[in-house]
Amino acid sequence: MRLDVRFIKFLMVGALNTLFGLGIYALLIRAGVPIWGALIGGNVAGIVFNFFTTGHLIFSTVAVSRAPRFVVAYLACYAINYLALAGFAWLHLGPIESQVVLTPFMAVVSYVLMSRYVFRSDQP
Repeated sequence: MRLDVRFIKFLMVGALNTLFGLGIYALLIRAGVPIWGALIGGNVAGIVFNFFTTGHLIFSTVAVSRAPRFVVAYLACYAINYLALAGFAWLHLGPIESQVVLTPFMAVVSYVLMSRYVFRSDQP
């Protein structure tokens, strides 16, 4: 089975996006922004940054018309991740261990949504 090069790039760009969002969060915390505000700021900045890096570096398109689908895909990933974490909690697994177990699955889910729903080549 051949591993999709685009998926490898997706994982690498995902690491960059994570560092960016975390960096914004840390800067906001250092600037005295309350945790809830820093979390919102880091996430919003991360989503915008991720849209452009994922679109450009992986799928070669950053058409703003795709942004609503990108947000929907993010919300879907959040919901799937949250529900899965709740299931793991029901099995008495801790939240950190559960997220570690879920991370590879969520990377695949995110990639499928991005490649087949947000950035597929047959849409504007």
